[in-house]
Amino acid sequence: MKCPHCNIEFHDRWTENVFAGSWSYHYTHCPACNKITIQLTEPHGATFTAYPRGAVDRPVAQEVPAAISQDYLEAAEVLPISPKASAALARRCLQNVLRQNGIKERDLSKEIDTFLDRPDVPSDLKGTVDAIRNFGNFSAHPINDITGLQIIDVEEHEAEWCLDILDGLFDHFYVRPAKAAARKAALNAKLAAAGKPPAK
Repeated sequence: MKCPHCNIEFHDRWTENVFAGSWSYHYTHCPACNKITIQLTEPHGATFTAYPRGAVDRPVAQEVPAAISQDYLEAAEVLPISPKASAALARRCLQNVLRQNGIKERDLSKEIDTFLDRPDVPSDLKGTVDAIRNFGNFSAHPINDITGLQIIDVEEHEAEWCLDILDGLFDHFYVRPAKAAARKAALNAKLAAAGKPPAK
C-alpha cells in the first residue's frame, strides 16, 4: 500500500480487532515514517479509512510556505467529510498564494483577474484558475478580508478540483522558481571553479 502520511509504498501488515459487536478496526504502521493508518469495517462489510481522514496522495512540496501548506492540508483532510469546508479552506489558500505573490484587490474574483492578466502565466494554468469561479457560483460570494472562510454549496468533485488548481499554483509560484534558482547556483559554482564569471 501507499502510506497516506508520507506517500511511500510498503508491504502492509494489518492488525485486526473487533469491538462493538461486529464492527472491527485494522491498523498498520508505515516503516518509513512510523505513522499509523487505521481502517474501520462496518457490520455489513464496508471498509473505510478512519485515520488519516484525508490528504491521501496530496503531499505538499517543501518550497511552499508553511502557513499555505497548513491550509492546503486541512482542506485535503476535511474533503471526505465536508466538501464545503474543504472548498472554503482552498479558496482562502488560493487568495493567500496570490497575495503573497503581489496580487491584492478588494476580493478574490478581482485578484484572479489580475493573475490572469499576467503575461508569464501559462495558458493551461490560466484556464484552470479561471474555472474556479464557476464552482458553487463563487463569483456571487466574493472573498475579502471579512468573508475569508465563507461556506457555500459545492459538489465534492469541485472541492477536489480546487486542490488540483492549488497544486498547479504551487508549482508555478514556488517549485519551478526554486528549481531554477538551484540550477543557476549549481552552474555558477561550476563557472567559479573554472575561474569564469557567474551567469546573469
